[in-house]
Amino acid sequence: MGVEIVTFGCRLNSYESEVMKDLAAQAGLTDTVIVNTCAVTAEAERQARQTIRKLRRNNPNAKIIVTGCAAQVKPGQFAAMPEVDRILGNEEKLQAASYGLDDDARVRVNDIMSVRETAEHMIAGFEDRARAFVQVQQGCDHRCTFCIIPYGRGNSRSVPIGRVVEQVRELVRNGYNEVVLTGVDITSYGPDLPGKPMLGQMIRRLLANVPELPRLRLSSLDPVEIDDDLFRLIAEEPRLLPHLHISLQAGDDMILKRMKRRHLRADAIAFVEKVKALRPDMVFGADLIAGFPTETDEMFENTLRSVEECDLTYLHVFPYSERPGTPAARMPQLPVEVRKERAARLRAAGEARQASFLASRVGTEAEVLMEKPGMGRTEHFAPVLLNTDVAPGTILRARITGAGADQLTGQTLDIRTAA
Repeated sequence: MGVEIVTFGCRLNSYESEVMKDLAAQAGLTDTVIVNTCAVTAEAERQARQTIRKLRRNNPNAKIIVTGCAAQVKPGQFAAMPEVDRILGNEEKLQAASYGLDDDARVRVNDIMSVRETAEHMIAGFEDRARAFVQVQQGCDHRCTFCIIPYGRGNSRSVPIGRVVEQVRELVRNGYNEVVLTGVDITSYGPDLPGKPMLGQMIRRLLANVPELPRLRLSSLDPVEIDDDLFRLIAEEPRLLPHLHISLQAGDDMILKRMKRRHLRADAIAFVEKVKALRPDMVFGADLIAGFPTETDEMFENTLRSVEECDLTYLHVFPYSERPGTPAARMPQLPVEVRKERAARLRAAGEARQASFLASRVGTEAEVLMEKPGMGRTEHFAPVLLNTDVAPGTILRARITGAGADQLTGQTLDIRTAA
C-alpha cells in the first residue's frame, strides 16, 4: 500500500488532496491513509470519524493522518481518537515538512487566522478525474452566522494571476479539457493582490493567455459580488460554460439578514434575470439551508418559492446544522424533524426542476466531457449516457435522445477533442 487519500467536502478539498498526495509521495511515505475532512455540518464530521474507525479496522498497520477543516477547528476531537496517528491543520497539510519521516509531532495545527498567503502548488494532473480543479482563492472575510468555515480556512487570500495561468496551461498540456476554478469565496478574489484585480479580470486574462483551454467552469459564486468583467465574459465567452452555482442559502429576507448574508431575495432574482438576458441558455445551481433558527413556515415558503423564481436547476440542500462557536448556534433552534422535513421538500422541488430541464434538452445537441466510459456531462453539467467507451477527458458532440429523472441519454455524433 502506498498513500491513499479519502476526501470529504468541497472542490477545494479535492484540489488539496492532490497536493497532499504529491507531498506524501515526495516524502517517501508508504502504508499511509490521509483523511481530508469537512466541517460544514455535524454530519460531515460524524462521517469522517466513522470512516477513520473503519479505515483502522481494515488497515491495522497503516499510518492514519487526519486533516482538513474539521481537524483545523476541532483538533482535540481527533487527537482523542486512538485510531489517528497525526493531525494536520489546513496550513500544515500543504507543507512538505509535515510529511517528513522523522517528524514525530502528533498534532500540527496553527492559528489559521495568522496565515496571510495562499500555498501555490503546481499539480500535473488529477487521478481518476476527467476535469481538473485549480485553486484561485483561499479563506473568507465574511462571517455568516451559521458558518464555521472561516475558522477552518482563515481570511481571504488570492493566488496571483500568473500562477493561475501557469497551472492551467500545465493541466491543458497534460490533456485536461475542462478546468474548474475553485476556492472558499472566489468572488472575493483579488483585493490582496497588486492592482486589486477582480475575478472577472483574472478569468479574462486566463482565457486570453491559455487559448488552448476548451472549457472553463466556476465553483460557487456570491450573487452580489459579480464584477462587470465577469458579466461581459458570461455574455461573450463560449469557453466559460453556461452553468453557475449560486451561494444563495435562503430565499427569505429576514432569514438572510439573520444569516448575515450580503444579498436579499430581490438581489438573487435580479442576478439571475441579468445573467439570463446576457446568456439565455445559462442554468443555475444553488446551496440552500432548510430550518435555519427562527425560520417560520412563511419564511420557509419564501425559500421554497425561490427555487422557481431564481430558475434553479441543481440544488445542494442542507438541513441546518449547529456549529458550536457560531452566532446561529445561540439562536432559538427548530426541531431536527422540522429541518429534515423542510429539506426533503426543497430536494423534491429541486428534483422536479432538474427533471423538467433534462426533458427540455431532448432533441438538442451537446458537447459532452466524458467522465468514464459511457458517461459524461454536458456544458450545462447534465449527466448523459452515451454509446461509447472513449477515454475520460474526451469531448464528444452528441445528440440528446432521451431524458430520465436525473440523467440524459444520447447518440455520439463526433469526437471534437481528445485528451
